[in-house]
Amino acid sequence: MKANDTASMDAMPEACATSPMGQAIRLIGDVWILLIIINLLRGPKRFNELRDLMGNVSPRTLSQRLKALEELQFVERRAFAEIPPRVEYHLLEKGRALGSVIEALEQFAEHNLKNPEILL
Repeated sequence: MKANDTASMDAMPEACATSPMGQAIRLIGDVWILLIIINLLRGPKRFNELRDLMGNVSPRTLSQRLKALEELQFVERRAFAEIPPRVEYHLLEKGRALGSVIEALEQFAEHNLKNPEILL
């Protein structure tokens, strides 16, 4: 390997942090983010509904991921003026766009990763 090749590989993580492709990889590489999106693709959910559907996620982790998705404008938090208070989360257009990415991942997995004995 040439010295220039090594230098370009060292720069790769920095590029992944700032480029749109790098941001997309980090987004879809987060299992909790993907599970939130998958569950919200089925319709709006309340916090505890999401938590129950996602299994072993801590409330803090779920809250952090939902806030991050809100900041990215993938998810909207809707608060209803009711007693007791009710809050629902639903996907915005950007979040719904991830549905086609998730579908592509499902198709890839079905065609290429059917051997359950091999774990990565």
